Amino acid sequence: MEILVISNGHGEDVIAVSIAEALRQFPEITKISALPLVGKGYAYEKANIPIIGTVKTMPSGGFNQDIKQMGRDLNDGLLTLTYHQYQIIKQWGKNGGKILAVGDILPLLFAWLSGGEFAFVGTAKSEYYLRDETGWLASTSLLERWLGSMYFPWERWLINRSACCGVFVRDSLTAKILGEFSIPVYDLGNPMMDHFSVNPSLTFPPETEPLIILLLPGSRMPEAQNNWQLILQAVDSIKAVFSQRSLLFLAAITPSFNSIPFQEDLVDNSWQKEWINTYNLSIPDEQGILFSREQERLIISQQAYQTCLQLSHIGIAMAGTATEQFVGLGKPVISFPGNGPQFTQKFAQNQTRLLGCSVTLVDRPQEVGHTLTQLIKDPKKLKNIADNGQKRLGKPGAAQRIANCVVNECFN
Repeated sequence: MEILVISNGHGEDVIAVSIAEALRQFPEITKISALPLVGKGYAYEKANIPIIGTVKTMPSGGFNQDIKQMGRDLNDGLLTLTYHQYQIIKQWGKNGGKILAVGDILPLLFAWLSGGEFAFVGTAKSEYYLRDETGWLASTSLLERWLGSMYFPWERWLINRSACCGVFVRDSLTAKILGEFSIPVYDLGNPMMDHFSVNPSLTFPPETEPLIILLLPGSRMPEAQNNWQLILQAVDSIKAVFSQRSLLFLAAITPSFNSIPFQEDLVDNSWQKEWINTYNLSIPDEQGILFSREQERLIISQQAYQTCLQLSHIGIAMAGTATEQFVGLGKPVISFPGNGPQFTQKFAQNQTRLLGCSVTLVDRPQEVGHTLTQLIKDPKKLKNIADNGQKRLGKPGAAQRIANCVVNECFN
C-alpha cells in the first residue's frame, strides 16, 4: 500500500505528519509521500517524509480570500502551481495509490478528483462553531441552521462518495451530527494533542512565583510580525496591573522565522537582551533568547514549542492551531483581532465560538491586563475552562488510533 498525504497549511501539515509517522509502523505500507498544497512543507521535511510535486509559499501565506490577496497569489503563479499539484495527485490515484487528505475542502476536493480511494481528516470544521451540547448558539444564523451542519451540503456530498473510505473529525459533537447524514465518520480524537501531557486542572502560582504567560503571534509572515507588535502592547498592559509581580513571558516563534525582527521590536520597547539564560525551564540556552525589563523576563523560543505551552499558565494568542492546543491543555487564552489576512475580527470571533469559554476575546490589546486579573480571581471559570479544553480537543493518542483505522478498516 502506498499513501500520499496532502494538506493545506502549517497546522494541517503538523497534524498530517503525526498520522504519517504512526502509519510508518505498519509493514503493509510500502511508501508514504506528502504534498503540502500551501507553503513548502517544513513539518514534512523535519520528519523526513519525502515531498513530491511542486511546493511554493504564496504572498498571502494561503489566506487569499479577498481580491487583493488573491491577485497577488495569481500574479505569483497560483494557477500554475495548483494545476501541477492536481496532476501529481491525479497520477497517484491513477496508479492505485491511496490518499489521506488533511485540512478543509481543498485537499478533500483534490482527493476526490484523484479518482482513487481516500480518507479525510477534517481539521478546520467543528459543530461547536454552530452549537454546543445544549443546542444552537444564539449567534447561529437561520441559513446556517437550515444547512444543518458546519460541513456544507457539497462537502457532505464529497465525503459520502464511495471512494471516501473514512472521515475523521475533531470532536465527538461533530461526529454525532455527521453520523446523522449516514457519513462514514469516526470519532477517534484530535491529533493536535498527541505530543502533550494533558492535566485537566489549572491553578495559578502564588504571588511569590513568576506568572508564566505564553505569547503566540501566529505562523505566517509578515502577519506574525504585525501581530507581535500588538502582543507587545498587551504585555505592557499586563505590566501596568502586575507592577509588583514577577512575570515570565514565553514567546513561541515558528522555527522557520528569522527572529531578529522580533528581537528588534523588544529592544524598541525598552527590553534588554541578556546573555545568560538563568531559567531552568527545559529550554536550552541556544534555543531560548532571554530579554529583561524591570520585574519582567521574556524568552523567545523557536525549538521548545511544546515546553512553552506546557509551562505557561495563560496565553496571549493570535494564532490558529497553537491556540487550540493550548486550550486543549485546559488553559485560558486571551485574544484580540489583528489586521489579517488570517487573524481578523471574523477569525477571532469564529475561534471563540469553536473553543467556547476557554477564549476571552477583547477588542484591543490594552484590555488584556485587566482581563487577566479578572480571570485569576475566578476559580469557578478556571475549572470550567480546564474541563472545556478536554471536551473540545480530546485526549492524546488520536494519530495512532486514526492510523490503525486507516490501515485496518478504511484501506483494508
